[in-house]
Amino acid sequence: MSNDKDWKLKLRYGKLTTPYQHYTALVPVKIDNYIEDLDAQPGLAWAGIKIWATDTDEVSDIVTSIGKQTGFIITGNIEIYITEAIQPPEANPYAYNINFNYFKE
Repeated sequence: MSNDKDWKLKLRYGKLTTPYQHYTALVPVKIDNYIEDLDAQPGLAWAGIKIWATDTDEVSDIVTSIGKQTGFIITGNIEIYITEAIQPPEANPYAYNINFNYFKE
């Protein structure tokens, strides 16, 4: 929607509007094979995914779609939180800043 450096202020004060809410999803995943696009190593991890979406159902759909496209397996419940954005909203819902924090059972 905006490449403006002041997009956060404009969003806060209504000069920039969006139908979307910003969320962060925390997702327990199992990665069987290296995922080059995400630089994700095999193993168990919590995925952190920032998402602009209309609601939490859409967040779950986006996370599931990313898993199917990239090959990680969701192993538990998706935790969804309303959070402050790092990137501005766009014309469509989208996910960004996907990272993995690995753990051992």
